[in-house]
Amino acid sequence: MKVYFSCSLTGGRQDQPMYAAIVNHLAGLGHDVLTAHLASAEVMAEEAVVDPLAVYTRDIAWVEACEAMIAEVSTPSHGVGYEIAYALDRRKPVLCCYRLGTRVSKMILGNTMPQITVKAYHDEAEAIQVVDSFFKSLTVQSN
Repeated sequence: MKVYFSCSLTGGRQDQPMYAAIVNHLAGLGHDVLTAHLASAEVMAEEAVVDPLAVYTRDIAWVEACEAMIAEVSTPSHGVGYEIAYALDRRKPVLCCYRLGTRVSKMILGNTMPQITVKAYHDEAEAIQVVDSFFKSLTVQSN
């Protein structure tokens, strides 16, 4: 499945190890993670040389092409919120996951659209379980 992974860049990178764990898990399951580079520790240097219009055009094309989105929302990000809203507007299934105890926007927590799933996790193992459960629910819905 083509997956768009969304996470904070300019808002903070303290969750980068979790981003990498989620992306590595998705890739290990055979998913095509269109934005796998976002989980890299080096992404800030790589993206610094990319023009904002090029980022917008590229990322919107990837959201259009994906079959599902995983958004790690523990660190607030304008871009992640925009990508989530865009994906939902396109009727893409979206998982918003976050570390238990972090403050998450009420716009995410209170969203009742049928395409969005919002789940907290304690640690990496539970985050992986949340991701796996999301994909299992997509399989059930498509049958």
